[in-house]
Order: sequence, then C-alpha cells, then structure tokens
Amino acid sequence: MVKKAKTKKKTTKSKKRESKQRLATRRIILIFLSFLVITFSAWLLYCFLTLPDIEQAVARTRQPSTTITAENGNEVKTFGSVYSEVIHLNELPSYVPDAIISTEDRRFYSHFGFDIIAFTRAMLTNIFMGRYAQGGSTISQQVAKNLFLTQQKTIKRKTQELLLAFWLEHKFTKEQILTLYLNRVYLGAGTYGIEAASQKYFQKSSRDMNLLEAAIIAGMLKAPSRYNPFASEERALSRAKVVLQNMVNNNTLTEKQMRYALTLPIGEDKSYKVQGADYFADWVYREVNDYIGERDNDIYVYTTLNQEIQENAEKILRQAILSAKNRNVSEGAVVVLDKQGEVKAMVGGIDYRKSQYNRAVSALRQPGSAFKPFVYLTALQNGWKPQDLIEDVPLSIGKWKPENYDKKYHGSVTLSDALAKSLNLATINLSESLSRKDIIRTAKKMGISTPIENSPSLALGTFEVRVLDMATAYSSIANGGYATWPHAIKEIYTRDGYQLYQREADTQNRILDEQAVAELTTMLEQVIRQGTGRKAKISGFAAGKTGTTQDYRDAWFVGFTDKYVIAVWVGNDDNSPMKGITGGTLPAEIWRKIAQSIKE
Repeated sequence: MVKKAKTKKKTTKSKKRESKQRLATRRIILIFLSFLVITFSAWLLYCFLTLPDIEQAVARTRQPSTTITAENGNEVKTFGSVYSEVIHLNELPSYVPDAIISTEDRRFYSHFGFDIIAFTRAMLTNIFMGRYAQGGSTISQQVAKNLFLTQQKTIKRKTQELLLAFWLEHKFTKEQILTLYLNRVYLGAGTYGIEAASQKYFQKSSRDMNLLEAAIIAGMLKAPSRYNPFASEERALSRAKVVLQNMVNNNTLTEKQMRYALTLPIGEDKSYKVQGADYFADWVYREVNDYIGERDNDIYVYTTLNQEIQENAEKILRQAILSAKNRNVSEGAVVVLDKQGEVKAMVGGIDYRKSQYNRAVSALRQPGSAFKPFVYLTALQNGWKPQDLIEDVPLSIGKWKPENYDKKYHGSVTLSDALAKSLNLATINLSESLSRKDIIRTAKKMGISTPIENSPSLALGTFEVRVLDMATAYSSIANGGYATWPHAIKEIYTRDGYQLYQREADTQNRILDEQAVAELTTMLEQVIRQGTGRKAKISGFAAGKTGTTQDYRDAWFVGFTDKYVIAVWVGNDDNSPMKGITGGTLPAEIWRKIAQSIKE
C-alpha cells in the first residue's frame, strides 16, 4: 500500500511538471507572437510615417521636354518627358480601358487595391521559374508607385505601395484611379500618359484610337521601351495580339472582333516624322541651353533642317557604304548647308542605333587634298592668277620627300591644272612660295576651328578637321567670300506659344577677296569637269574638291552647287586603311547623288 501511494504521488508531480512546461511553452509562443505583431505593427507604422508628402509627390518635377522640328514643322526628335492634356475615362472608346484592364488587372473593379489571386499566381510562377517573370501589382498599386514612390524594389517600397493603394481605393472611385493611371503611366519614348503616347506613335488623339492601336498601347505597359512601335513595330504588333486575346478571354471582345482589329491601320501618315535625323537632333539639343539657358518648361525648337534633303542624304550614304564593304569602308558622314550656313542635313554615321557618335561634328579626320583650295585661295589673294605657272617637280624638305598620287612629275603647270589634277608637288611648291601663316589665317577665318600645324605638309591636309568645319569653310567660297556660321536653330517657343528665341538675319561680313573667290570657283569647276572630281558631275553648276589621305584612311568630296554646300567623308572609325577608295570615287559618287536628289 505504501508503494502504490508513492507511485501515485510521483505521477501527480509529473503531471504538474508537464502542465508547467506547457504553460511556459504557451507563454513563449504568446510572447513571440506578440513580438511579431508588435514588430509588424511598428513596421507598418514606420512605413506609414515615412510615406512621401502626397502634395509634393503629385507636383514632382520632371525633365522638361524639348521637341526638335524640321523647317516644315515635322518632328525630328523629342527629348525629356512629354506629358499632354488630361484625358478623362469617359472621353475614350470603351475598348481602351477594356484592353488595359484585361491585360494589367482583370479584377480591377472587384478588388480593394490588392489582388490576392494575381499575387499568389505571380509568386508561384516566379518560384517555379526561378526568376522574376511575372508581376502581381494591381492598377491601384501601380498608380501609387508612379505617383508617389520610386522604382526601387525594396520591402519598404512594396509595403508603402500597398498602403497607398488602400488609401487610393478609399479616397477615389475606380474610374478616378484608372484616369490617374492613364494620364501618368510611362509609355516609352519619353511619353507619359495615354494622350502623349497616342500623339507620339499614332499622330492622333487617344480619343480617336482604333482597337488595334488601343491594344498596342496596352501591350506597351509591360515593357514600354521594348514594345513601343518606334523601338520595334514587329514586337509591338506581336504584343498587341496577346492583349486582344486577353480581351477575348475576359469577354470584352469576340473572336470575330479580334480578327477584324488585326486588319486595322496603325497611325496616321507617318511622313510627319523626319527619318534618319537623330545625329542632327542630338547636336541641336546640346546647343539649346546656349541660346536660352536652363529652363523648367517644355519647348519647341524650330530648325533649318530640310526633311527631304536629310532623308535622301541618310539613305544615299548608308546604301553607298554598305555596298562598298568589300573595300573595307564602314562609316561616313555628310553635312549639307545653304550658302548662309543653315544646316539643311546632317548625317553622322550610317546607323544611329549601333553608334550615336556623330562623325559630322565630333570626329577629327585629315582632309587631304580637300584642303588645297585654301592654299590656292591664299595665292590668288596675294596676286597670283589661275594661268600662272608653278613647277611640279621632285622636291625634298629635310627628310620629307612627297610624291604625286600617280608617281609622275608634270613640269610647269598652271595653278588651275595643278588644282584640277590635285598635284601634290606643285601645291607644296606654291605653299612654300607663300606664307604658311597666311594660309592658316585664311583657313581659320573661313571656319576651320581645329589646330593647323605650321609645317610644309599642311598643303596636303595632314592635320585633322571636322566635316562640319569643311562644309562651313567651303560655304565662304560658295557665297562669294562672306563669313558664315553653321547654325540650325531658327526659333524656340514654349509649349504655350511664348517665343524664347528668334534668329536675326546675319550681317554680311566679307572675309575673302571677291575676285580671288570668283577665280577659285572657276578652278573648282574644272576639278569636276576634267579633274579628279569627274564622278561628281551633275547637270548644272557644280564646283568642288576631292581629298584622299595616306594609305586611303580618309576620302572626301567637298563642293557646292548654285544653292547648297555638301561635304562628304568616308573611312573607318579605327582609322584603318580602305581598299583603293579615293575622294574621286565613292565620296564623289555620294556627293553627286545627294546633289541630284535636291529638288527646288
């Protein structure tokens, strides 16, 4: 009996011990859960207290837009952020919000700012894929992010995004939230809002978009820079088909309507948009602040660019370079000016998408014999005449022993023949009989802005110049001896029509002797008629000069018609030699085609 009592006593103590352990465990769990609740509440409170000021967020500044236009008013390029007028939901065709909701947030009208189904599906997809492949944000969350937050992907930002989404759902109606979204969402190419995007891509108001255009806009929301029509029309259409199918799946569109939508046209006449003028636009954009200083409003910059000349020059240069790849030439540049220095066309390379380096204004290349007119002009201004004789004979200056291109010597030749045949030895003899400083001064006041070394070889153009400078310098010959300044900006206006700048007419400043310029012009005509530039011959007046540097590293043709100056350069960015390309071959042919393409 005693033993049984002891056993029972032990059992009672064991139960009490177990009960105390369970109670302790519960307390620990309760404390841990309380800690989690307090921590989470504190985290929510912290996220709430650190929300951005709503008023400041709505008024957040942006980079002002700069729209560059050609002289006919057509758009060349727009820089910065482009917003447009506010569009209300009831102004849009019903298929516009249908396309967006079907693709971005199909339960938009039924959730409270957070779609648990979409979130779970996206999370599972991302886990399965092992990467971020799908998002689960609602339109309300996207408005919160676009309007108030940054794009930074952090837990804090996502928490604040959710809190703001709940606030938006409480503060506004669904229609108001969708209106906010449509007017502030980024849609590629610097555009914000559906109206700005529609004007940019389709040249029409979003009120007038057809079903296919609406699907393209909705499809761009996934990745605006990838799916916008300017980046790739093929990708934009492929994505639009997905949107249309989403609309069918969401019962806002029938299969028949989808098939019909795919036959609809995209945008108005696209001739409004100047093609191939990105290099020009970049150059103008860098110049704008020099004219009007820093600004915080949208502006329109009206330029001198001639759309037809620009597009023809870009096409001709590109085709010519691509057709001559077997001769190891990969790049080129063209500048077209009128006689007053207005830039009518600028092509800085054959493919802006592959290289934004502007070879027309930034590249430094040797002009070769295209510099010789400066030597002959200096001689003419110092009393020489085109029929005066100069010796084309062997010569050596120190260790330097220059040669003619044909390795021959032509004896006594006239200045006119020496220039037409581009004789190196005669030109050097002429240069050495003059003051090299005078030649350099002549080149500088005509527009050459790069350093010119005072050496015997300057007569052969062994220093480096810019294509734009060569066009400018030749324009002083083309206009009879007056100074010109290359310029592209005519007027600058704010978006509201307030004029910020208007170019005044240039004062005529003679820098060259009139008679000398007339004589040189006749000599440059002979270059094309019977000299090295015969492949540049056109019907009507034309004058110009070829240029080829050592080992065929650079080839030029710079010349002018009765109205325009055209400078053409071809070569390679790495300065590697071409295969037998001289200024009288490919550049002269490009020059001729551009000159012939210009219609008055």
